[in-house]
Amino acid sequence: MIDKRVRMVADALADVPDGACILLGGFGAVGQADALIDGLIEQGATNLTVVANNAGSGRTGLARLLELGRVRRMICSFPRSPGSSVFEELYRAGRIELEIVPQGTLAERLRAAGAGVPAFYTPTGVGTLLAEGKEVREIDGRPYLLEKALHGDVALIEGWRADRWGNLTYRESARNFNPVMAMAGKLTIAQAQHIVELGELDPEAIVTSGVFVDRIVHVPYATAAAAA
Repeated sequence: MIDKRVRMVADALADVPDGACILLGGFGAVGQADALIDGLIEQGATNLTVVANNAGSGRTGLARLLELGRVRRMICSFPRSPGSSVFEELYRAGRIELEIVPQGTLAERLRAAGAGVPAFYTPTGVGTLLAEGKEVREIDGRPYLLEKALHGDVALIEGWRADRWGNLTYRESARNFNPVMAMAGKLTIAQAQHIVELGELDPEAIVTSGVFVDRIVHVPYATAAAAA
């Protein structure tokens, strides 16, 4: 019987190694797997590369992981956003590396990884500092930049509803980045607000198929809010 449910966050994260590339889904704080991030903090993995839309805010979640010195490198689209003081402090002190990736390019690099596409061409970034060291090719008279697929060792995502096979639905903007990161991670761990029985999810509403999800932890909203 296929059952990907894991009772404890600690069990789901127990084998995350030092030096891993961690994909964090969501759009800023919306749809980010806060309980799993807190679990990663407790687990102790360090020297991490983190891929996310932004670089955290306040002093909790991703920002707390950064503050503890556990992240060596950030790959994101918006390193500076309201409340991103922790990242700015670390970057100015030379204690963290940064790779800025335009948001659309970031999403496509992740999607390409999940789809088995090694690289693609895009006009975004041509003629800017982001093009340094990358191949530029002219196609139909227009220059394009070669971008490589972005794989992760571990994807930490948040779903709204899940079944024991790992099929997931999302709620509103929490869907942003979670589906492509689920596909791009070698190991995908999902926290879900609701766990339902097989057959309760409308097949037409399932966004992430269970084939891309390895472990599921039930984290109701009240639990997540208390942890925050």
